[in-house]
Amino acid sequence: MKLYSTNNKDLRVSFQDAVFTSLPQDGGLYMPEVIPVLDPAFIRNIQQYSLQDIAFHVASALIGDDIPAADLKAIIAEAINFDAPVKFLDAEQAVLELFHGPSFAFKDFGARFMSRVMGYFSKQGDQLLDVLVATSGDTGGAVALGFLGVEGTRVTILYPKGKVSKVQEDQLTTNGKNIRALEVDGTFDDCQTLVKTAFNDETLNKELRLTSANSINIARLIPQTFYYFWAYAQLRSQGAQDVVFTVPSGNFGNIGAGLLAYKMGLPVKHFVAGTNINDTVPRFLQNGKYAPKPSTQTLANAMDVGNPSNWVRIQDLFGQDLDAIRAVVSSYTYTDEETKLGMEEMYARYNYVACPHTAIAYLAAKQYRKEHEGNYASVFLSTAHPCKFPDAITAEAFQAIELPAEAIALAQKERLVSKIDVDYDGFKSYLLMNK
Repeated sequence: MKLYSTNNKDLRVSFQDAVFTSLPQDGGLYMPEVIPVLDPAFIRNIQQYSLQDIAFHVASALIGDDIPAADLKAIIAEAINFDAPVKFLDAEQAVLELFHGPSFAFKDFGARFMSRVMGYFSKQGDQLLDVLVATSGDTGGAVALGFLGVEGTRVTILYPKGKVSKVQEDQLTTNGKNIRALEVDGTFDDCQTLVKTAFNDETLNKELRLTSANSINIARLIPQTFYYFWAYAQLRSQGAQDVVFTVPSGNFGNIGAGLLAYKMGLPVKHFVAGTNINDTVPRFLQNGKYAPKPSTQTLANAMDVGNPSNWVRIQDLFGQDLDAIRAVVSSYTYTDEETKLGMEEMYARYNYVACPHTAIAYLAAKQYRKEHEGNYASVFLSTAHPCKFPDAITAEAFQAIELPAEAIALAQKERLVSKIDVDYDGFKSYLLMNK
């Protein structure tokens, strides 16, 4: 598998190099040189395969010979060892639950696969691998649990002060071992800027073997395609044909993976991106002007991103053709008040308790259906377990949640966290002094 930078298509690196460097020096993102189109016969018969079988088929098509088949199967078997069920709320509307992994969030797919891939390649070297990750909520917990105890790695997680939920913060800060947490007195965008600056710091990269666990890393993006294919397989087994996926979107890696699956041949009628008031992409789709702005804190904190990194990948997938993107992607934006009403409606109408991100996807799917009638399954993604958002959910609905035992145990653990300002020199000094 060869990859190029979205800023320089003449640049070519191997999959292993892309995984470890994470971000090209020119500031672009890595994309596959060739996007393989899967055999139509595989798609037609996809309901006959398990999630792990589908994951192997998709991953091997993208990665090629960079990881031998037997090793890739072993990585997938260990990493993707939980389900992602599609549950119909009514005849036309279903939810794809992606929170059945250890951190109760969809990012377990990417983090666990990536950590095993990095561990596999790291066996070929003896220098400690330093993984830097910025999180707006769920990424950090998934990465922490994905890398916890993985030999030859050390993870440093940056998260914005006061802008993640208690359960999310517990998942970031109670691990110890090879996991370090940094509370940044700023926004997620500030955290992401610190991480990106570190990757482009030549002096720092001479001292440390840096890589990223954010969705900018291609090893995070690939496994997120798995559950789109798996959802389609479940729909086919239940007689559905056409599907519209609605995705709660912040950094746009999740929907970016869906669009990669679409380019690989997955038959999707349309994609809908639901966002909170951090609406850079919806505004761009409306007026053609990409104008990032500082992120604003909302109930759906994992989506509080003012300048989504993965949007450049989506533009690259469609050859920078805005009209081509608009033909496949729609987007809607919701306030916190609307999000609360969405959560309340889901509980009242379907007895379904949803996190704020899931409620935004529900509202966007509902709005798209209102504007585009037809015979299709509307599947919206539930990206996090509602137990992670006690302050956003009504007391009555929260009492109806069956709390995972792991979440209850988290509250009893000691937090281990360092605090820093939005100051790159200070962040760099921390990394060098604690190497």
